[in-house]
Amino acid sequence: MGWVDATSCARVTLAPGRLRITDMDAPQLTGAPPWHVDRPVMTQGWRDLAYVHWPVNPEAVSRSLPPDLRPDTFDGRAWVGLVPFRMEDIAAPRTPPIPWLGTFPETNIRTYVVGPEGPGVWFHSLDITRLLPVLVAQATYRLPYAWSRMSIEQRGDLRIYTTRRRWPGPRGTASLLRLRIDAPISDPTDFEHFLSARWGLYTQLGTRLAFARVSHEPWPLHRATVIDLTDELHQSAGYPGPTDDLHAMWSPGVDVRVAIPRFVG
Repeated sequence: MGWVDATSCARVTLAPGRLRITDMDAPQLTGAPPWHVDRPVMTQGWRDLAYVHWPVNPEAVSRSLPPDLRPDTFDGRAWVGLVPFRMEDIAAPRTPPIPWLGTFPETNIRTYVVGPEGPGVWFHSLDITRLLPVLVAQATYRLPYAWSRMSIEQRGDLRIYTTRRRWPGPRGTASLLRLRIDAPISDPTDFEHFLSARWGLYTQLGTRLAFARVSHEPWPLHRATVIDLTDELHQSAGYPGPTDDLHAMWSPGVDVRVAIPRFVG
Protein backbone atom coordinates (compact mmCIF):
# COMPACT_ATOMS: atom_id res chain seq x y z
CA MET A 1 0.00 0.00 0.00
CA GLY A 2 1.48 3.37 -0.95
CA TRP A 3 0.91 6.91 -2.12
CA VAL A 4 3.00 9.85 -3.24
CA ASP A 5 2.91 13.58 -2.68
CA ALA A 6 0.49 15.76 -4.65
CA THR A 7 3.42 17.73 -6.05
CA SER A 8 4.12 14.77 -8.33
CA CYS A 9 1.82 12.57 -10.40
CA ALA A 10 -0.74 10.99 -8.11
CA ARG A 11 -0.35 7.26 -7.55
CA VAL A 12 -2.39 5.20 -5.10
CA THR A 13 -2.12 1.43 -4.72
CA LEU A 14 -4.65 -0.26 -2.48
CA ALA A 15 -4.81 -3.79 -1.12
CA PRO A 16 -4.96 -6.69 -3.61
CA GLY A 17 -8.29 -6.97 -5.41
CA ARG A 18 -9.24 -3.32 -4.88
CA LEU A 19 -9.38 -0.43 -7.28
CA ARG A 20 -6.02 1.03 -8.28
CA ILE A 21 -5.43 4.61 -9.33
CA THR A 22 -2.37 5.19 -11.48
CA ASP A 23 -0.65 8.17 -13.07
CA MET A 24 -2.78 7.78 -16.20
CA ASP A 25 -6.25 7.83 -14.65
CA ALA A 26 -5.95 9.78 -11.38
CA PRO A 27 -7.77 13.14 -11.27
CA GLN A 28 -5.18 15.90 -11.09
CA LEU A 29 -5.36 19.01 -8.94
CA THR A 30 -5.81 21.82 -11.45
CA GLY A 31 -8.07 24.83 -11.61
CA ALA A 32 -10.63 23.01 -13.78
CA PRO A 33 -12.61 19.91 -12.76
CA PRO A 34 -11.63 16.55 -14.27
CA TRP A 35 -15.32 15.77 -14.81
CA HIS A 36 -18.69 17.47 -15.20
CA VAL A 37 -21.55 16.42 -12.95
CA ASP A 38 -24.29 15.97 -15.56
CA ARG A 39 -26.96 14.72 -13.16
CA PRO A 40 -26.48 16.55 -9.86
CA VAL A 41 -28.46 15.54 -6.84
CA MET A 42 -28.31 19.22 -5.86
CA THR A 43 -26.91 22.57 -6.93
CA GLN A 44 -25.47 25.15 -4.55
CA GLY A 45 -23.78 28.53 -4.48
CA TRP A 46 -20.66 28.92 -2.33
CA ARG A 47 -20.09 32.63 -1.68
CA ASP A 48 -17.74 34.90 0.27
CA LEU A 49 -15.46 32.00 1.07
CA ALA A 50 -12.31 32.14 3.21
CA TYR A 51 -9.54 29.55 3.03
CA VAL A 52 -7.32 29.48 6.11
CA HIS A 53 -4.93 26.54 6.39
CA TRP A 54 -2.06 25.44 8.59
CA PRO A 55 0.22 22.37 8.48
CA VAL A 56 -0.18 19.31 10.68
CA ASN A 57 1.67 16.04 11.02
CA PRO A 58 0.27 13.48 8.54
CA GLU A 59 0.04 10.96 11.38
CA ALA A 60 -2.47 13.25 13.14
CA VAL A 61 -4.66 13.06 10.03
CA SER A 62 -4.21 9.32 9.57
CA ARG A 63 -5.66 8.57 13.01
CA SER A 64 -9.04 10.02 12.01
CA LEU A 65 -9.40 8.39 8.57
CA PRO A 66 -11.05 5.15 7.37
CA PRO A 67 -8.67 2.39 6.20
CA ASP A 68 -8.98 3.16 2.47
CA LEU A 69 -7.93 6.81 2.84
CA ARG A 70 -4.51 8.34 3.34
CA PRO A 71 -3.49 11.96 4.00
CA ASP A 72 -2.80 14.01 0.89
CA THR A 73 0.36 16.01 1.56
CA PHE A 74 2.25 18.90 0.02
CA ASP A 75 5.99 19.05 0.63
CA GLY A 76 5.58 16.25 3.13
CA ARG A 77 3.02 18.04 5.30
CA ALA A 78 -0.72 17.51 5.73
CA TRP A 79 -2.97 20.54 6.01
CA VAL A 80 -6.09 21.31 8.02
CA GLY A 81 -8.45 23.99 6.78
CA LEU A 82 -10.87 26.41 8.41
CA VAL A 83 -13.28 27.33 5.62
CA PRO A 84 -16.19 29.66 6.45
CA PHE A 85 -18.51 30.85 3.69
CA ARG A 86 -22.12 31.59 2.81
CA MET A 87 -24.16 28.78 1.28
CA GLU A 88 -26.79 30.09 -1.16
CA ASP A 89 -29.67 28.78 -3.22
CA ILE A 90 -29.59 25.04 -2.53
CA ALA A 91 -31.83 23.39 -5.10
CA ALA A 92 -32.72 19.96 -6.44
CA PRO A 93 -32.45 19.37 -10.20
CA ARG A 94 -34.96 21.37 -12.26
CA THR A 95 -36.46 23.01 -9.17
CA PRO A 96 -36.15 26.54 -7.80
CA PRO A 97 -33.88 27.21 -4.82
CA ILE A 98 -35.28 26.34 -1.41
CA PRO A 99 -36.52 29.56 0.27
CA TRP A 100 -34.81 30.47 3.59
CA LEU A 101 -33.64 26.92 4.33
CA GLY A 102 -31.37 26.98 1.27
CA THR A 103 -29.23 29.98 2.26
CA PHE A 104 -27.13 30.20 5.42
CA PRO A 105 -23.55 30.66 6.72
CA GLU A 106 -21.39 27.57 6.98
CA THR A 107 -18.00 26.80 8.55
CA ASN A 108 -16.00 23.69 7.71
CA ILE A 109 -13.05 22.02 9.35
CA ARG A 110 -11.54 19.82 6.67
CA THR A 111 -8.40 18.07 5.49
CA TYR A 112 -7.22 16.49 2.25
CA VAL A 113 -6.97 12.82 1.42
CA VAL A 114 -6.21 10.34 -1.35
CA GLY A 115 -8.51 7.36 -1.82
CA PRO A 116 -9.95 5.01 -4.44
CA GLU A 117 -11.25 7.97 -6.50
CA GLY A 118 -8.05 10.00 -6.16
CA PRO A 119 -7.65 13.29 -4.25
CA GLY A 120 -10.59 14.57 -2.25
CA VAL A 121 -11.83 16.31 0.89
CA TRP A 122 -12.48 14.75 4.28
CA PHE A 123 -14.75 16.81 6.54
CA HIS A 124 -14.32 16.78 10.32
CA SER A 125 -17.19 19.20 10.95
CA LEU A 126 -19.65 21.35 9.01
CA ASP A 127 -21.39 24.00 11.12
CA ILE A 128 -24.52 25.68 9.75
CA THR A 129 -27.37 27.78 11.15
CA ARG A 130 -30.33 25.64 9.99
CA LEU A 131 -31.30 22.63 12.10
CA LEU A 132 -33.36 20.81 9.44
CA PRO A 133 -30.50 20.62 6.90
CA VAL A 134 -28.27 19.33 9.71
CA LEU A 135 -30.64 16.44 10.35
CA VAL A 136 -31.09 15.69 6.63
CA ALA A 137 -27.34 15.76 5.91
CA GLN A 138 -26.53 13.56 8.89
CA ALA A 139 -29.14 11.02 7.75
CA THR A 140 -28.18 10.96 4.05
CA TYR A 141 -24.54 11.86 3.43
CA ARG A 142 -23.51 10.86 6.99
CA LEU A 143 -21.47 14.05 7.21
CA PRO A 144 -20.67 15.54 10.65
CA TYR A 145 -22.96 18.57 10.43
CA ALA A 146 -23.60 20.70 13.52
CA TRP A 147 -26.19 23.34 14.36
CA SER A 148 -24.56 26.67 15.24
CA ARG A 149 -25.04 30.41 15.59
CA MET A 150 -23.05 32.09 12.82
CA SER A 151 -22.55 35.40 11.05
CA ILE A 152 -20.54 36.92 8.20
CA GLU A 153 -19.90 40.64 8.47
CA GLN A 154 -18.52 42.78 5.65
CA ARG A 155 -16.58 46.01 6.25
CA GLY A 156 -15.02 47.06 2.98
CA ASP A 157 -12.19 44.60 2.30
CA LEU A 158 -12.55 43.09 5.81
CA ARG A 159 -14.61 39.96 6.52
CA ILE A 160 -15.55 38.82 10.02
CA TYR A 161 -16.70 35.19 10.31
CA THR A 162 -18.10 34.02 13.66
CA THR A 163 -19.33 30.57 14.73
CA ARG A 164 -20.65 29.25 18.04
CA ARG A 165 -21.84 25.63 18.15
CA ARG A 166 -25.24 24.72 19.62
CA TRP A 167 -25.72 20.99 18.87
CA PRO A 168 -24.26 18.40 18.95
CA GLY A 169 -21.62 19.24 21.56
CA PRO A 170 -19.39 20.40 22.86
CA ARG A 171 -21.85 23.26 23.08
CA GLY A 172 -20.30 26.72 22.86
CA THR A 173 -17.31 25.68 20.74
CA ALA A 174 -16.45 28.89 18.90
CA SER A 175 -14.49 30.37 16.04
CA LEU A 176 -13.70 34.00 15.15
CA LEU A 177 -11.85 34.95 11.96
CA ARG A 178 -11.05 38.48 10.80
CA LEU A 179 -9.74 38.38 7.25
CA ARG A 180 -8.53 41.19 4.97
CA ILE A 181 -9.04 40.60 1.25
CA ASP A 182 -6.00 41.46 -0.85
CA ALA A 183 -5.17 41.35 -4.57
CA PRO A 184 -6.59 38.80 -7.01
CA ILE A 185 -4.47 35.74 -7.79
CA SER A 186 -4.01 35.72 -11.56
CA ASP A 187 -1.94 32.52 -11.67
CA PRO A 188 -2.45 30.21 -8.65
CA THR A 189 0.54 28.17 -7.55
CA ASP A 190 0.53 24.38 -7.32
CA PHE A 191 0.05 24.73 -3.57
CA GLU A 192 -2.96 27.05 -4.00
CA HIS A 193 -4.48 24.51 -6.39
CA PHE A 194 -3.75 21.79 -3.82
CA LEU A 195 -5.81 23.67 -1.20
CA SER A 196 -8.68 24.81 -3.39
CA ALA A 197 -9.10 22.56 -6.45
CA ARG A 198 -10.90 19.63 -4.83
CA TRP A 199 -13.44 17.84 -7.00
CA GLY A 200 -15.10 15.47 -4.57
CA LEU A 201 -15.68 14.46 -0.97
CA TYR A 202 -15.30 11.18 0.84
CA THR A 203 -17.70 10.03 3.54
CA GLN A 204 -18.38 6.87 5.50
CA LEU A 205 -21.83 5.34 4.85
CA GLY A 206 -22.15 2.70 7.52
CA THR A 207 -19.08 0.50 7.14
CA ARG A 208 -18.45 1.47 3.52
CA LEU A 209 -16.57 4.36 1.97
CA ALA A 210 -18.39 6.60 -0.50
CA PHE A 211 -17.34 9.42 -2.82
CA ALA A 212 -19.44 12.30 -4.20
CA ARG A 213 -18.15 14.20 -7.21
CA VAL A 214 -18.52 17.96 -7.51
CA SER A 215 -17.93 20.31 -10.43
CA HIS A 216 -17.82 24.09 -10.82
CA GLU A 217 -15.96 26.77 -12.71
CA PRO A 218 -12.36 27.49 -11.62
CA TRP A 219 -12.14 29.38 -8.34
CA PRO A 220 -11.64 33.16 -8.61
CA LEU A 221 -9.08 33.53 -5.82
CA HIS A 222 -7.67 36.49 -3.90
CA ARG A 223 -4.75 36.62 -1.54
CA ALA A 224 -5.80 37.40 2.01
CA THR A 225 -4.33 38.32 5.39
CA VAL A 226 -5.47 36.92 8.72
CA ILE A 227 -5.95 39.87 11.07
CA ASP A 228 -7.25 37.80 13.98
CA LEU A 229 -8.04 34.12 14.47
CA THR A 230 -9.44 32.39 17.54
CA ASP A 231 -10.65 28.90 16.73
CA GLU A 232 -11.81 26.00 18.91
CA LEU A 233 -13.47 23.95 16.15
CA HIS A 234 -10.18 22.32 15.14
CA GLN A 235 -9.71 21.12 18.73
CA SER A 236 -12.99 19.21 18.53
CA ALA A 237 -11.55 17.51 15.45
CA GLY A 238 -8.44 16.51 17.40
CA TYR A 239 -5.95 18.86 15.74
CA PRO A 240 -3.35 21.18 17.24
CA GLY A 241 -4.06 24.89 16.99
CA PRO A 242 -3.16 27.22 14.12
CA THR A 243 0.54 27.94 13.82
CA ASP A 244 2.38 31.00 12.54
CA ASP A 245 2.64 29.16 9.22
CA LEU A 246 -0.86 30.18 8.10
CA HIS A 247 -1.93 30.35 4.48
CA ALA A 248 -5.01 32.45 3.65
CA MET A 249 -7.07 33.07 0.52
CA TRP A 250 -10.55 34.38 -0.24
CA SER A 251 -13.02 33.89 -3.08
CA PRO A 252 -16.26 35.63 -4.06
CA GLY A 253 -17.56 32.16 -4.85
CA VAL A 254 -18.71 29.65 -7.46
CA ASP A 255 -21.86 27.75 -8.48
CA VAL A 256 -21.54 24.06 -7.66
CA ARG A 257 -23.07 20.81 -8.91
CA VAL A 258 -22.97 17.88 -6.46
CA ALA A 259 -23.43 14.24 -7.46
CA ILE A 260 -25.00 11.52 -5.38
CA PRO A 261 -22.43 9.60 -3.26
CA ARG A 262 -21.36 6.23 -4.64
CA PHE A 263 -19.61 3.41 -2.86
CA VAL A 264 -15.92 3.03 -3.68
CA GLY A 265 -13.02 0.86 -2.58
